[in-house]
Amino acid sequence: MRTTSRAEAKTQIDRLVASFFGVFSNRSGTRPDLGKIRELFVAEGIIAKCVAPVPVITTVEEFIGPRQELLSSGELTEFSEEEIAETTQVFGHIAQRVSTYQKSGVLEGASFLTLGVKTFQFVETPAGWRILAMTWDDERPGFSVEVPKEVGLG
Repeated sequence: MRTTSRAEAKTQIDRLVASFFGVFSNRSGTRPDLGKIRELFVAEGIIAKCVAPVPVITTVEEFIGPRQELLSSGELTEFSEEEIAETTQVFGHIAQRVSTYQKSGVLEGASFLTLGVKTFQFVETPAGWRILAMTWDDERPGFSVEVPKEVGLG
């Protein structure tokens, strides 16, 4: 396996992260297929939801089912997430990324817009770059996300 250049790696990682965020959209009646996440992660990947004092750490398989149900049941509609800022570092066959993102939708009839931070760890595999781990935390009382000024949200 050859090592990609940093520029090639960054381009592949950009596409990988865009695909990850895109999987969750159910805007305009779109039916999301969270099973596509399997293609983005290594088989042993882990995901950690860190919005409470005790993190909820799951495998990719454990993560998919509840979110597929939430996004398909009608409880959460017009949902989407998008990365609004990022910092990526590539070191040979490994990389990490901090993504500031916003998510919006209608949950049980109430519209919302929330900022959050996702961190990703990547590994380069013979099949290309894949996500090894992803963690996230969202704004809430006592924690606000700092958005770079050039993004224009702050």
